[in-house]
Amino acid sequence: MTYQSALEHVRSVKAKLGNHWNAIRPEDAARMVVQNRFKTGLDIAKYTASIMRRDMAEYDADNSKYTQSLGCWHGFIAQQKMIANKKYFGTTSKRYIYLSGWMVAALRSEFGPLPDQSMHEKTAVPKLIEEIYTFLRQADAKELNDLFRALQKAETAGDEAKVKEIEAKIDNFETHVVPIIADIDAGFGNEEATYLLTKQMIEAGACAIQIENQVSDAKQCGHQAGKVTVPHEDFLAKINAVRYAFLELGVDEGVIVARTDSEGADLTQKIPVSREAGDLASKYISYLQTTEIDISEAKEDEILIKRNGKLHRPTRLSSG
Repeated sequence: MTYQSALEHVRSVKAKLGNHWNAIRPEDAARMVVQNRFKTGLDIAKYTASIMRRDMAEYDADNSKYTQSLGCWHGFIAQQKMIANKKYFGTTSKRYIYLSGWMVAALRSEFGPLPDQSMHEKTAVPKLIEEIYTFLRQADAKELNDLFRALQKAETAGDEAKVKEIEAKIDNFETHVVPIIADIDAGFGNEEATYLLTKQMIEAGACAIQIENQVSDAKQCGHQAGKVTVPHEDFLAKINAVRYAFLELGVDEGVIVARTDSEGADLTQKIPVSREAGDLASKYISYLQTTEIDISEAKEDEILIKRNGKLHRPTRLSSG
């Protein structure tokens, strides 16, 4: 919506409703409409998702057109980052914000500074997304406020050329609102829990959700050894849960960053059920470390695996 179209809309509303609105200046109301382009977090998610999809397509065509994102653990940090980008580079294009799970754990948890093990409150992430976009929208309002003051000054002076110049700047204003890549860690529970938390994150404005294939209650930092992975079916169920949340909320272009920690993983908590040779469960089981044994060596209540016609004992750790 341009300033003039907002102005005409408010004028028509005022004319229709009559004298009750005499105290309302259409110019002020139109200014507020333009300064509040994004009414909800979903408006932001839809807008930023389209930006991210466009940038991804441009990168696929030419990898010199890459994007950059820095971690932010507070709305003020994000705001100053984007103000600086506009000031020094003249644009916020291809600049994103990365909302890292370890930053939330270390700097935003009500339990105090914690390691990157999903021990922080799961709602801390959507709250931070909402906070960041509040600060970014404030940066928009500040810069547009300066333009509207200049516009009012030009109008008072009767300088039509200056009025048109400033109106063009207002109509072509580049927002500080940029895509957020939000880390949902391992999903904070089963796929239903992942779906519910994803909805909160999208409603706060996130257009991209990063998720990893670790066991939620045994989550480890991605840079550490000893990670515990889930079977492929479990991870796919969570990826689908995230996609369902995007589709339900109308953010059709939402992005999922599906990260595998399998290369650095040593453990699993679950052996999936294989229904036929070569299925996903079978592939997952093939990575288990086992030792060939004779049936006479099997212990009471022990779980064994048949592999290539031989009986195998998987290497197991005691619970806890």
